[in-house]
Amino acid sequence: MRVAIITSDARVYYTATKVLKEYKIPFHSLRMGDKIPFDVEVVLTSEKDYDKIDFPVKVIVRNENFIDELLAKLEGRERFKKVYIAIDPGERPGLSVVADNRVVEVHHLKSPRDVGIILDLLEKYPAAKIKIGHGAKRQRILMLKALGDLLGYDYPVIVVNESRTTPKVGGIEVSQVQDIVAAINIGLRDGRQVPIGELIEVKEPTKREIEDIKRRSRELSGTITISSKLAREVALGNLTLEEAIEKQKGRRSR
Repeated sequence: MRVAIITSDARVYYTATKVLKEYKIPFHSLRMGDKIPFDVEVVLTSEKDYDKIDFPVKVIVRNENFIDELLAKLEGRERFKKVYIAIDPGERPGLSVVADNRVVEVHHLKSPRDVGIILDLLEKYPAAKIKIGHGAKRQRILMLKALGDLLGYDYPVIVVNESRTTPKVGGIEVSQVQDIVAAINIGLRDGRQVPIGELIEVKEPTKREIEDIKRRSRELSGTITISSKLAREVALGNLTLEEAIEKQKGRRSR
């Protein structure tokens, strides 16, 4: 037990307990004026209570972003030196946050365009850099286009060779576990830094690529084969396969 929450602000208390539970960090809940136990290393408090607490190491809780400063103080450092938001691209991308070679967060995204969490993490870790695996070309381009629209196409990302980053895993929700482990491994690897704009230049798809996407649309939908025109849009990273199937369904219903 190395953390104590001491505050008269109910909102601050709720935020602090919520995040500490998410990170599985044990804590003391104390009232203003209570004696601070000997094993406490950091006190979490509100801005208005900060000067009322006689303790050498304190962190102000303004929002959930306090966790970065707290973890750094618990480790005896003021901030993380290197933080990477690492992405294993795919239909449902895996994502990890690797700070100084330690995994501090993992997420499983709903789709390649589900980049809101990435923006939140960039705000939470201002010095973070994005790493992305070089595989899953179509999904990678979709994600990079979504990020480019929000961050700018000159925004740098680090491309990582993701060969052998995905382990063989057995059990429930295998693909989700694999995606997250792959994202962790990508976060731990070196790569080359390139502007987003250079990474979304796509060559005209081959006939074989078009036919493969049409075949996958049949497998995914069970009955529907998308047109060659829609398959081309998928190959160019302008549509997800699911979006193309929905468009094909719309054409059939006319």
